Amino acid sequence: MVGDRGAVGRPRTGGQNGATVEAEGVNVAFVPGEVVAPGDPRILLEGQWGHEPGLAITVNSGSRLSFGFSGTGVQLLFDTDGLTVAPQLWVSVDQAEPTLHLIEQPVLELTVPDGRHTVDLVVKDVNEFVNRWNPPFACAVIFAGLVLDATTRLRLGAQPGGPRFEFYGDSITQGVRALSADPESAGADGAKSFAYLTARAFGATAYQVGFGRQGVLRTGNGEVPAGTDSFGWNFAGSRALRIAAPDLVVLNLGVNDETLTADQYAGYLRTVRAAYPGSTIVALSPFSGKFAGEIAAGVKAVEDPAVHYVPTDGWITEADCTDGLHPSVSGHAKIADQLVPVLQRLTGLSPR
Repeated sequence: MVGDRGAVGRPRTGGQNGATVEAEGVNVAFVPGEVVAPGDPRILLEGQWGHEPGLAITVNSGSRLSFGFSGTGVQLLFDTDGLTVAPQLWVSVDQAEPTLHLIEQPVLELTVPDGRHTVDLVVKDVNEFVNRWNPPFACAVIFAGLVLDATTRLRLGAQPGGPRFEFYGDSITQGVRALSADPESAGADGAKSFAYLTARAFGATAYQVGFGRQGVLRTGNGEVPAGTDSFGWNFAGSRALRIAAPDLVVLNLGVNDETLTADQYAGYLRTVRAAYPGSTIVALSPFSGKFAGEIAAGVKAVEDPAVHYVPTDGWITEADCTDGLHPSVSGHAKIADQLVPVLQRLTGLSPR
């Protein structure tokens, strides 16, 4: 039934003679075995998630999901119908070392000793080489909610209180080949990306949007449009809605473009600025240096004091990469170590 989107998309939200779900002193009845929808406020989704009835969907590595509960077990439901490549998740219970899960089946069951627990999931990778833009997807994380044991009580966790960051980039932002030169998901890890590390350094709520092969003008792998056309969308047909504008937007596109002029990059900046009129925007030069002059000139052309060009010359070398281009785990850490003080200076925000 979980693989049937019609069934999963209509979870019931209450009932009689049910288990008790507790949230800050408020008791809500749930029938044992019933689905708690992804939109329940006790489930915290962070990153670029699109929503359909009864589903939360992300095609971006580095997206997060967390919740707390009291009891001995909980089931996480995923719609895997039609997926040809399993997305990969890091799952951590009570801040323990994360374990890797390939979402090949619709139910991920967590069983723990009786007590209070927290669960954190991070999308390690959504494969870049198969369709992840036009539904129905060949690879995506399609979260369909939770099933509570009869004695399980879902708890309202801490809501985000830090700044709001958004990162837009290519395979490097996605975390491709961070673990090894393997081009498939085994070599990728969005939680090792410089974007993920930088956001965590500031305690920020982050939207990490990276698509392999994508440029400002060049389409990405997996049927993803160019950066100018994909900005503002979770995936085809799903607009990226925000409850608040980001404090900071970091751009790292350009290395995959075959040609790129200052005017074209300035046009991309104006698209971002139109969406976020009050945000600080930081345009990084590609770490290889490609089109650095054009990007710098594009930033200058928009004549916006809150749009900053940041050169990344010397931040990493080929030795810091797994394949000469994509940063390794230590390479991403070096980039984050360079970027954090730059963002602190430009925004006045302080790392944790």
